[in-house]
Amino acid sequence: MPKVKICCISSQNEAGMAIQAGADALGLVAEMPSGPGVISDDLIREIALSTPPPIATFLLSSLTQVASLIAHQRKVGANTLQIVDALTEGTYAELRAGLPGVNLVQVIHVIDEKSIDEALSIAPMVDALLLDSGNPNLAVKELGGTGRVHNWALSRQIVEQCGKAVFLAGGLKPENVKTAIDAVQPWGLDLCSGVRTEGKLDPWKLEAFFKAAKD
Repeated sequence: MPKVKICCISSQNEAGMAIQAGADALGLVAEMPSGPGVISDDLIREIALSTPPPIATFLLSSLTQVASLIAHQRKVGANTLQIVDALTEGTYAELRAGLPGVNLVQVIHVIDEKSIDEALSIAPMVDALLLDSGNPNLAVKELGGTGRVHNWALSRQIVEQCGKAVFLAGGLKPENVKTAIDAVQPWGLDLCSGVRTEGKLDPWKLEAFFKAAKD
């Protein structure tokens, strides 16, 4: 079964619920131009520092300058940095040097064939890729949490060619997770809205998701 990351964690209670259900990682969303699940840096730090190993804690940051990303991760103490937009200043090598021991995960928003080239060019410089359904080219950037499924055939090509762990995100829910696993063969699954009811983490949907994924 792929690893499972439950994103948009909004409280200590949700963190505990996700871990109890079987989550391998928690997604903690910092300030974003759009999308659900944003919480304060103080709360991200509180959850990250109280989460027991081996559970991974992902800081989702929309910052694009390496110096700012390093400062952001150091402030909150998560053990994984999820970069949801393209770097505009600095390099991955500088980012890795500034954050020793922190895993780097780059989000690739799968839009068209060009997304494959983008993924393959970045993969050697990070620990993992996360394939999502946002669109950073819009006037108000979509950088995650859309609840939409993208073209899984493109994602499958990235998984087969990139040589790194790949998380699949975007519109995953109990009803389609088995199909998604078969179609993409990802290393991990990342979901937010698919296990929520009226924005709140739903223990029944969590249970249904893990059951469907295991089956």
